[in-house]
Amino acid sequence: MLDKLFGVIGSINGVLYYPILIILLLGIGLYFTIRTGFLQGRMFKEAINVVKEKPADKDSVSSFQALMVSTASRVGTGNIVGVSSALCLGGYGAIFWMWIVAIIGGASAFVESTLAQIYKRKDPDGGSYGGPAYYIESALHSRTLGVIFAISLIATYAVGFNMLAAFNLQTSFSAYSFYNKEVTPWIIGGVLALITAYCIFGGGKRIIQFTSTLVPIMGIIFVLVSLIMIIKNIGYMPTVFGRIFSDAFNFKAIFGGIAGSSLMYGVKRGLYSNEAGIGSAPNAAAAASVSHPVKQGLVQMLSVFIDTLLICSATAFMCLSSGVEPAEALDGAPYVQEAVATFLGKFGAPFITFSLALFAFTTLIGNLFYVDNNLAYVQGKKPSKNFMIVYRIIAVLVIFLGAAQKSTYAWDLGDLLMGVMALINLPAIFILSKTAIAALKDYEKQKKEGKNPVFQAKSIGLDDSKLDFWK
Repeated sequence: MLDKLFGVIGSINGVLYYPILIILLLGIGLYFTIRTGFLQGRMFKEAINVVKEKPADKDSVSSFQALMVSTASRVGTGNIVGVSSALCLGGYGAIFWMWIVAIIGGASAFVESTLAQIYKRKDPDGGSYGGPAYYIESALHSRTLGVIFAISLIATYAVGFNMLAAFNLQTSFSAYSFYNKEVTPWIIGGVLALITAYCIFGGGKRIIQFTSTLVPIMGIIFVLVSLIMIIKNIGYMPTVFGRIFSDAFNFKAIFGGIAGSSLMYGVKRGLYSNEAGIGSAPNAAAAASVSHPVKQGLVQMLSVFIDTLLICSATAFMCLSSGVEPAEALDGAPYVQEAVATFLGKFGAPFITFSLALFAFTTLIGNLFYVDNNLAYVQGKKPSKNFMIVYRIIAVLVIFLGAAQKSTYAWDLGDLLMGVMALINLPAIFILSKTAIAALKDYEKQKKEGKNPVFQAKSIGLDDSKLDFWK
């Protein structure tokens, strides 16, 4: 029964990603890149400067905090297992297409997060919240489509991505002698579910604070280990780059079997890792307190680069420079563990397991932050305590079940739900991009005048009576 169901899902994904999402992702991303004058490059330094800014109100969410929330969700198991899966199943060229999705996607991330800031709502405490559901309703005047998007996000993050995070973590334990494929996944899923339950039911603030502090440190250590491995194997790097580019542009192989090509795996795993354009990060972007919406758009663009161009590339080069050849049998954490073992020896597998445990946990918490925001949108108010208890119990069960799923089940479900989100959000931000680009021009005009840009909706022709901010 499940095999038939996921066979259908796999067929839908084949059409959804090629040609539909390939055209939407790359086409709309390229359009934004051209319309913004390739802001990914020319405003990169400005994005770094914006991250350093502190909000006027010390109790408000800063640009840096919003960056950390979105990066915590982006930087997860996809940066390790997702890259490994892309290489093992799609080949060397997949990493090139992941780079393309990130570079072009940076412009999409800018537009969607700028829109989230412009159309954000004010909460009772004076803070802000928002996201695609809110700008779809406010600017496209369709609550129905907003609700459909919110439901798709809830399904993607509470079900698809949380199942994937749990599954990806448990695959790292297959490197140990005690691993039993019938029992161990359930144990790992149970432990992860219990820790997550403790946190989301209010008792785990210290755990969240501890891991939130540890994850950036672990990310830096992870990148450093990869750099040392690359330097150690520097003589092999020209071969690595040669194979990446030759495989990426092997169009005969790509069009001979598009579903299993480097292009398709690069797009799928790149999108899963950096989430640019699918409408998740705008939920965090809307919570930031900034003087101009463009500031948060730049910050979220930077988050995409941190995720893919830095951490995903670190994983790819660490693996490919090791000399361990990617193969379908090593799909997932085992490939990364074998590669790192060439440098760290017996400590290679535990290093990856520990990294995945931290990344998986913060991903789960970050995902549920997005879900809470969209549950409130669907209900039109903050959900009742009883509703949230039931929802959180279900979310914990999903994590438990996700750890023991088949690899294809976990990935295909995540790909389908993520694709549906992108299918709604990308056309929406394309239609509304005129507003985000006008805001960018206003920002740059004020910067040229030597000002710290301050946004007023009327300055770009918006009716501020319909907005909670920017009057």
